[in-house]
Amino acid sequence: MPQRHSKNNNDLAFFTYDEKRKLGYGTQKERLGKDSIKPFDACSLCLKPFIDPLCCQKGHIFCKECILECLLSQKKDIQRKLAAHSGQQKQEKEEEEETLMLQKARELEAFDQQNHGPVPQYSDKNYNRDKNGFHGANSVKATSYEEEALRTMKAFWLPSATPDAPAKVEAPSTCTTCPEGKENIKMKNLFPINFTEDTSAQKKHKSLDKSFICPSCKVTLTNTLSLVALNTCGHVFCKKCAEKFVAVDKVCVVCDKPCKDRNLVNVKKGGTGFAAHGDNLEAKDFKHLGSGSGLGLVRPAQKT
Repeated sequence: MPQRHSKNNNDLAFFTYDEKRKLGYGTQKERLGKDSIKPFDACSLCLKPFIDPLCCQKGHIFCKECILECLLSQKKDIQRKLAAHSGQQKQEKEEEEETLMLQKARELEAFDQQNHGPVPQYSDKNYNRDKNGFHGANSVKATSYEEEALRTMKAFWLPSATPDAPAKVEAPSTCTTCPEGKENIKMKNLFPINFTEDTSAQKKHKSLDKSFICPSCKVTLTNTLSLVALNTCGHVFCKKCAEKFVAVDKVCVVCDKPCKDRNLVNVKKGGTGFAAHGDNLEAKDFKHLGSGSGLGLVRPAQKT
C-alpha cells in the first residue's frame, strides 16, 4: 500500500514549493506603499514635518535645528581628525630624527672602533663574528646600542612581543558635506524656503494637518508633483508654473523679486531605503537556508 505523501513528505531529498514558501526560501517580493516614502514637507534628517526649513542648492530640505546640529558635529569630527593627523605627523618627525641620531651614533662608534680599537673591523662578510656582531677584543662587551636593540627586539612568533602596525591617519577634508546628497555645503549656501499654506475654509474643515499649494495655480502640492524653489526669495512652485511663468518673466510671481535660471532649484522628494522615488517601488529580499540549521540567512535587500 503506497504511503500518504501528506503525512510522509519530509523524507524527500529536496524541498517542495510549499515548504520553500513557509521557510522563506528564495526571493521574496513586496510592493512598497505610501508609508515607505518620505513626504516632500518632511525633514531629510529627522523625517518629521520641518520647522524653519532650509534647503541646499541640490534641493534637499532640512529643519534649521537639524542641519545646524549636523554641520556642527561634522566640524567637531574634522577638528578631531586634524588633531590626530597633526599628532601622527609630529610623531613621525620625532621618530625620523631619532633614527637619524642613532645612525650618526653608529657611524661615530664604528669610526672610533676602526681607528682606536685594538683589532680593526673588516668589511669582509665571511669574517667570523660572534653572536653580538663583534670580533677580536671588542667582542668582550656589547655596546649600549646593541643592548638596547636586543632588549627591544620584536619577536613575531610571540603574541606578547608581536609589533603592532601603526594606524595610518589620512589628512581629512575640511569641507562639510550634505548628509543627503554628499556634496560640499556651507551654512551660507543654505537658503530658507517658504511654502504657501492652503488657508481655505474647506481645507480647514477637512483636516487639521497643514497642506501647501502652488501660489500660482493653487494646486495642492504632493509627492506626485515636481517642485521648484527660488533660492533668492524661497518661494516654492510646481514645475509647470516655474517653467511657464518664473523662468520666462525672470521674476517671482509672489514677491516680484528678480531671478535667473540658475536660481531655480529642483526640490528633492522622498525616497525609501529600497528604491529611489520615481523608480519601481518593489523591495526584493533573498533568503537561503543555513547548512543543517534550517534557518534562513538574510542577504541585504536589492533595489529595483
